Amino acid sequence: MGCTNFDKGNIPVFHPSHEPKKEHAPFSDIVEVGNTYYLSGQVGMDHTTRRLVAGGITSETKQALENIKEVLDQHQMDLGNVVKCTVILNDINDFSAFNEVYKIYFPQKPARTTFAAKGLAVGAKVEIECIAVK
Repeated sequence: MGCTNFDKGNIPVFHPSHEPKKEHAPFSDIVEVGNTYYLSGQVGMDHTTRRLVAGGITSETKQALENIKEVLDQHQMDLGNVVKCTVILNDINDFSAFNEVYKIYFPQKPARTTFAAKGLAVGAKVEIECIAVK
């Protein structure tokens, strides 16, 4: 049974990216369903250069979270609206360094799942996706 019957107000809105260079990407940066927003994963890419930031896991984590802040800002939200994160690390040994940065950005402690997987997009060390509620 497909999900084609949505209550009024719960019809998914697939928002275009605010990044002109991502105009033709095969995904939305954020999808709105009612008051819940599903953010696509962000890596530590500087969107002005379209390259990963230098400096390893710490720098990439900061940049990924700044990218998330930018997407949320486009929809009048901030990191305080985030209720769930999924974090994918390229190397589980980076967990402690990642966590030191993450806890600065999320003092409210949203629910989180963290795991490691080899071969993240563009050679990233971390990818973070979130769910936010407005």
